[in-house]
Amino acid sequence: MNEIINTEINNVEDNAFKTAFKSKFFGVLKWDQLDDLWLKVKATSKQGWFIYAVGEEPPTEITQGKDIDMFIDKLDVLLRREHDEAYCGIVYANDLTNPSYIKVFDPNHIGTSCSVGQDAPLPGWIISKMPPIDLPEAMKPTANRRRWWQKVFK
Repeated sequence: MNEIINTEINNVEDNAFKTAFKSKFFGVLKWDQLDDLWLKVKATSKQGWFIYAVGEEPPTEITQGKDIDMFIDKLDVLLRREHDEAYCGIVYANDLTNPSYIKVFDPNHIGTSCSVGQDAPLPGWIISKMPPIDLPEAMKPTANRRRWWQKVFK
């Protein structure tokens, strides 16, 4: 009985994270807007955030305090160095005033405007107040869609 309950709870949490992932986000277009966003994250660092490198095992524990500050500082350096543009445009937050879910795209894996109609790349990192799920696994096509695809050229 407990296994069923735990599975149901996990499915609800998984669905909540996936629903939040697919919800509305606001782009951080300017570097000074990113500075403001990072200040908001750091201001809540004592409460903790989940820091998820998409493709790695999702974290089960929050990161707090100075570890958040260090991560944000290092990520900021990486983004500015590898996305050598006058604009940011690779960070998105669910709320720019009071963020709780932030997607950060890897400057080396952001695709191109020519990829219209294709699946958008997953972010490189997610900074979230909710526990993350394994996004690459959760975003796989359904079994029905995979079976359809396998039959297309037969």
